[in-house]
This record gives sequence, structure tokens and C-alpha cells, in this order.
Amino acid sequence: MIKLNDLKPGDIISVNDEGVEREGTVVRVNHEDHCVLVNNGIQEFWYNLDEVKSIPLDDHQLTRLGFSSEVVDGGVKYKKDSFRLVTPRQGDFSHIDMWWREDRRHFNFPLGVHELQNLHLSMTKIPLELPG
Repeated sequence: MIKLNDLKPGDIISVNDEGVEREGTVVRVNHEDHCVLVNNGIQEFWYNLDEVKSIPLDDHQLTRLGFSSEVVDGGVKYKKDSFRLVTPRQGDFSHIDMWWREDRRHFNFPLGVHELQNLHLSMTKIPLELPG
């Protein structure tokens, strides 16, 4: 389950919309009622935390976010402007190195799309959104 404090407007997540899994974008977070307003592609609706989950970061999601990739030393380097992310093997997102300028970070666990968005924002001060 996602922690409410980990969600920010613009984050891309998955919601359970009456039994149907939909991708959505966080519009607002309500800390008092522990719920989140999400645009699920059809409408904006408030969801409880038990109806919200992270979208696993993978090659498809990075491509959707505008990253290009190249194979380097058996791993894969993803690039968007001057932001870099490297995985040890194609399809293996269990260990991730990322950097922007001199800010370097390593993660030895899989990240969700919303986590990458928040890390990108904290490192570059630029929101990471779907091109549109």
C-alpha cells in the first residue's frame, strides 16, 4: 500500500475503480480524511488508500515518461535530458542507480512510477509527467 505522505499532485498511480483497475493522476491529497483525489481518465474521484496502488517502474513506463534507453555493459541506461537512470540488466529494476549533475542515488529495491516522479522533482526541481 502507498503511504499518503508519498503522494503528490501529478503522481501517476493505479486505482481500483469499483473493481476495474485504472491508471490515474493525483490531483490533491487530503491528509485529514486519508484519501486522495485522482483523475482516473473518466472523472476526478476521491479514493481511500486501500483503493490506490503503485505502478511498478519498468521499461514501458520509462518510455512513456519520455526516457530513451541504450544498452551499456549488460545493463540499460535510461536518459531524459541530463537525468540518468541505470539498471543492471534489461528488465531488472531491483537495483537502480540514478543521477542528475552531482546528485547520485542508489536503490536496491524496485521503485514505483510515483516514487521516480518524486525523486526526479526533488533532484531536478522539474516535474516528471507524461508528454502530452
